[in-house]
Amino acid sequence: MTLKPVSKTFATLIGMCVLTLATTTASAQWQWVDKDGRKVFSDRSPSAEVREKDILKRPAGAPRAATTAAVAAAPLADAGAGSAVKPALAASTPASKASAPKLSGKDTELEAKKKKTEQDEAAKKKAEEEKVAKTKADNCERAKSGLATLQSGVRMSSVNASGEREIFDDAKRASETKRAQEVIDSSCK
Repeated sequence: MTLKPVSKTFATLIGMCVLTLATTTASAQWQWVDKDGRKVFSDRSPSAEVREKDILKRPAGAPRAATTAAVAAAPLADAGAGSAVKPALAASTPASKASAPKLSGKDTELEAKKKKTEQDEAAKKKAEEEKVAKTKADNCERAKSGLATLQSGVRMSSVNASGEREIFDDAKRASETKRAQEVIDSSCK
């Protein structure tokens, strides 16, 4: 009977150890400041372009990169060893560049959508301008035709609100002529 509670306690203890180990492993992250001044968090090491002083956090056991001052001083201290340092540094540089994610700073899909939206807006604007121009041309033609009729001296009439026919007198003809001329002035440009 006493074995059951002990085995449950032991299983719980092992589970907590595994959880702690997994949590510790998951927190092994790199943190650095990029060239734009933004903090970058990654599970991969930064590229070679990131300076050593910009690396804020590295996983435990991650090697520190050789500084440029140490690499430059090595050939001066030992001429034979200097030739060996340069190939070793050159060999490590491409590996770190390959492991770092390449960010271009541009989203081509977003740029394409933006360009398409601009083109659609330009097409709508052009269609609206063509519609307005066509309407103005139609108004111009009707106003010119109406003005010609008014100036011809032909007897004209209109129907009033009560449905009765009214013949234009000189005042009505003058006001209609003035209105037609205003439409021509605004639409026929």
